[in-house]
Amino acid sequence: MPGTDPRVDAYIDALADWQQAICREVREIAHAVDPEMTETVKRKGQPYFVLQGNVCALLAAKDHVNVFLYDGAIVPDPDGIITGGHGNSTARTVAVRRGEAVPSEPLAEMLGQIVANNRAGGWRKLKREEAPGGFPEA
Repeated sequence: MPGTDPRVDAYIDALADWQQAICREVREIAHAVDPEMTETVKRKGQPYFVLQGNVCALLAAKDHVNVFLYDGAIVPDPDGIITGGHGNSTARTVAVRRGEAVPSEPLAEMLGQIVANNRAGGWRKLKREEAPGGFPEA
């Protein structure tokens, strides 16, 4: 897969089987959203998917995998997949627990919107430009 990073492979390979499956599926979704998506490792070894800015990151926890969406809370969530960070000004979270399916289609739509926003200058710029009381349209 183009744009992959062996450090992300190492992160995923060190996880429990069920966490590996979730992370690999999210990874495939992220790369399918845009062929220019790349991976890196930031902070203390956390996988990030980037394209003209952060798009999402993975963090495996004891009973779930967090997918952090770097959207500044401006990307719509019509399917209600956001599980945390509703008041966070930088990132929101989609937690996928053991035995749950990754919400592939809504996640792909949100990641695609984040990429489009990054290409338009990023969510910070878009928030500054938004009309009072509204969010920018993609």
